[in-house]
Amino acid sequence: MLTQDRPTQPKPELWVQSPSSNQLLLKRLILVKAIVTPLWKDEARQQIQSQSDQLDEQLTQLDTQVQQMVGELSQHTIQVIGADNSTVAEAQAQIQDIQTQANEQKRELLEQKNQVLEQLKEVETLKLGQEVDQGQIDSYFYAKQGDHLVRKMQVEVLLRDGVIEEIRGEL
Repeated sequence: MLTQDRPTQPKPELWVQSPSSNQLLLKRLILVKAIVTPLWKDEARQQIQSQSDQLDEQLTQLDTQVQQMVGELSQHTIQVIGADNSTVAEAQAQIQDIQTQANEQKRELLEQKNQVLEQLKEVETLKLGQEVDQGQIDSYFYAKQGDHLVRKMQVEVLLRDGVIEEIRGEL
């Protein structure tokens, strides 16, 4: 039987410190900002264009699905039409329901596309060197009696082309 001694993994730095009894480990959100650069603008444009393309694809798929469903329903109705005229009315009602649902989904997709196009316009109006919000990340920190909690909670990270340029606030 082979056994191999495995070195124990060191504990994450966060836990290496042994906090005294008057400290708390707290979680905070850190605001991530980016400096607008030509590279940032290009990446933002590409990401937004990708979202727009996906919405266009969804709209096309929706139209295709509706056409297929209406076509199948119409074909089925034609096959059964000799038996009962109520089938025609039911089929027309089903077709109307399908089209109503499709129009609602299409309206939602077009609304999303308009929002994406607005984002693209906003990106175009941003000036180089301007700071823009990118999102938030979680961070843990120790707080002890006498610390200014509000200042410790207000931390920002500033990026330039994905590289941390500045950390603002009390760590």
